[in-house]
Amino acid sequence: MPRAIQEAKSEVSIANALEAALKLFSSQGFRATSMRQIASASGLSVGNLYHHFTNKEAIFQQLIEQYWEYILDPQLRLNTIFSKAEFPDDLEEMATAIEEVVEACAPYILLVYVDVIEFEGRHVRAFYEGMADRFEEAYGDRFRQRRQAGEFGDVNPMVAVMVATRWLFYFFTVEKCFGVPMHLGMSPQKAVSEFMKLLRYGLEPRSAQAAGSPN
Repeated sequence: MPRAIQEAKSEVSIANALEAALKLFSSQGFRATSMRQIASASGLSVGNLYHHFTNKEAIFQQLIEQYWEYILDPQLRLNTIFSKAEFPDDLEEMATAIEEVVEACAPYILLVYVDVIEFEGRHVRAFYEGMADRFEEAYGDRFRQRRQAGEFGDVNPMVAVMVATRWLFYFFTVEKCFGVPMHLGMSPQKAVSEFMKLLRYGLEPRSAQAAGSPN
């Protein structure tokens, strides 16, 4: 068989195995999924599956890496929003972009929970440990300029943007991955709107804020 055809078939086999494993891992967990199940679901023999992957954890790791590659892609709409550093003016656009990511990546997001439960976060820890550095790279210089210009109050805008993105990811994960709509007792649109008002204006009355501010 010509090498190019053999490599193409190998790529198809790997893609099929990863797709099958994603469905199985995200629905029944890592330990409950066997290599035999993955092979059967992907139309491969067990021996062929082991030819492409050292073991089951290697498949799990590659799926996690696929997810990181997707959400770190500079061309992803969410990352183009981050690169503009216009927070909090872009909150509505950010919410829509995060909803799109969660909807597109729901099975991968469930793998994060599988990793936390079954591996104590071994495969995802490095990604989250580097989150603050990635936000600093995207927002640091711009936020410092805007703070010097008096655009922000006493709240740290870096903390605010990280809290905003994590809350939105969590909210849409519960909605779309856990299948629990209205979990805040209101529509998604209303919940996101209320969260944005909280971020922009805080909880204290505006008059109280003004009274407590220095002259």
